[in-house]
Amino acid sequence: MSTSYQLVNRARFGQAGSSIGSETGDSVSQDNSTEESPDVGFRLERNTAAEGIGLVPGRPARSDRSAEQDRLIQQVTDELLAQLPDGWDRLDVAVAMTVSDETAQVIVSDSKRAAPARLSMRMVELLRELRHRSAESADGPWWRFLAIATRAGSTQIEYDYGAEPFPDQQLFPPQAYLADLRTYPRKRLPMWLAAYVGHGGRQTRTPGIAAHAEAGDGPFTPRVETDLPALPLLWARWAVIAAAFVAADSPLGPRTTTALGWFEGSTRSGSTLHLLPHGRAVLSGGLWSDLRLDATYNDGATMPQLYRGAPDWVADPVLNPRAANGLLSFCYWWDGEAWLCGESPVTAELSPALPGIWSSDTVFDVLAQLIEGSSSSWITALVAAAETGSVTRALLARSLAGDKFDLDAGYYQLMLAGIAK
Repeated sequence: MSTSYQLVNRARFGQAGSSIGSETGDSVSQDNSTEESPDVGFRLERNTAAEGIGLVPGRPARSDRSAEQDRLIQQVTDELLAQLPDGWDRLDVAVAMTVSDETAQVIVSDSKRAAPARLSMRMVELLRELRHRSAESADGPWWRFLAIATRAGSTQIEYDYGAEPFPDQQLFPPQAYLADLRTYPRKRLPMWLAAYVGHGGRQTRTPGIAAHAEAGDGPFTPRVETDLPALPLLWARWAVIAAAFVAADSPLGPRTTTALGWFEGSTRSGSTLHLLPHGRAVLSGGLWSDLRLDATYNDGATMPQLYRGAPDWVADPVLNPRAANGLLSFCYWWDGEAWLCGESPVTAELSPALPGIWSSDTVFDVLAQLIEGSSSSWITALVAAAETGSVTRALLARSLAGDKFDLDAGYYQLMLAGIAK
């Protein structure tokens, strides 16, 4: 069943005079504290039984609430229970708010069905007041309110402070968050949100910019990075890991096409590897907890010059999509002989954003964990064949060792990568 959403702004969602405070000041506060770790916060997940909204527990309610906040929370709880219609067992609510924009997702469900619903005007007004009161806490006002109410009379309420990116349907334009920050200045923002409102296109590198960048860079010799494997080995290792993950029907792990490898890790770090004509390549990506980017957006530090000294073929079409959002952490380019970079971090920091391509042993370890029960000798042979571009279907079949793997899908990855024999 598809889900519909209420998408509104404050002018349509409320009444005149119901706004929380007024915008003051001319800029976002740049005096900020550390970003919250990714395991603190909340996200929405689909409830497959009822197609509702599931709360993933994160930050508990703070103990520094005022008596007024406690009173409001009780009123919100009562209103949640009152909003559950007859004939339904559960109400799921996700409301995103700033001083200028609001959006709500409301679903009622039982064990067999689900349907969209609407918030009462009283609930909207209570949430506006609750958010305003929450600005008195050390964390400042929440960005999203998440709640579940059941027919049995139980309720769960959580507040989302942006530890993880908001769902697309509950992400407002940057101007909405900037307006909110003028009303409720914060010491620090989660890095992704700080980049969202403040990257200003600083990591984009159009072909035009790339073509004229060298003259503006001044004298600079790119750093030679010797800890990354040479491109042929890196590509082969990437492809054989991808083949195993695809064969295992895993949603995680790297993937390859004829000239592109991409990887998204379980901790929101990831990268892309673009192969280019004349034996060139670009490897770029982002680290979820990048301290340098956090300092850039939250403390006003200088943006790392990842493209400094880069040739004109290092440009947006072959950069990881994070560059468009100001979240690129590294960029390396292979000129046919070596990996080079500008102000990218040392490779020891890149492990969360890359598959296990560092050595034959790391590839073996990744495959051994994925292909449980396979002989170590067959996995060793598979890695060696991949590194020499000579993997046969029979060797892959022996290495996968079991009918739970999709041999054809895995072998196709190797064919696309050009390392199948």
